[in-house]
Amino acid sequence: MLEGWFLWFIMFWVVFLISMLAIGGFFMFRKFLQRLPKEDGKSDLDWQDYYLEKTRHLWKQEEKNFLEDLVEPVPELFRDVARAKIAGKIGQLALNEKASNITQDLIIRGYIMATPKRDHKFLIKRLNEKQIDFSKYKALF
Repeated sequence: MLEGWFLWFIMFWVVFLISMLAIGGFFMFRKFLQRLPKEDGKSDLDWQDYYLEKTRHLWKQEEKNFLEDLVEPVPELFRDVARAKIAGKIGQLALNEKASNITQDLIIRGYIMATPKRDHKFLIKRLNEKQIDFSKYKALF
């Protein structure tokens, strides 16, 4: 019946398809969890959108360019999601501190707080390239 190379071919495709379905399901489930409402009735993504909308007028082109430069190492497929998450955290900080505009300090702190620790090395590298002192942010890393 099934012998030799054809059996291995079928086995490869079975393992490959199950793996791809598992990976896709994992990312879909993560997105689903972010859309679930919390105790306050809003989801993480709802709050992110709220902070973005409330602070949109505080952003100047220079700060937008700085944020774009910081998220450049993120793969293009995920860059929009990363930019929105980081900008949402920056907006949250700006509203909590009643900032009159978005500053470089807010952007750096928001980036650190919104991203996992494994991504901080990219931020440090980028800040070194731009010759920006990040010593006052060491406690956030």
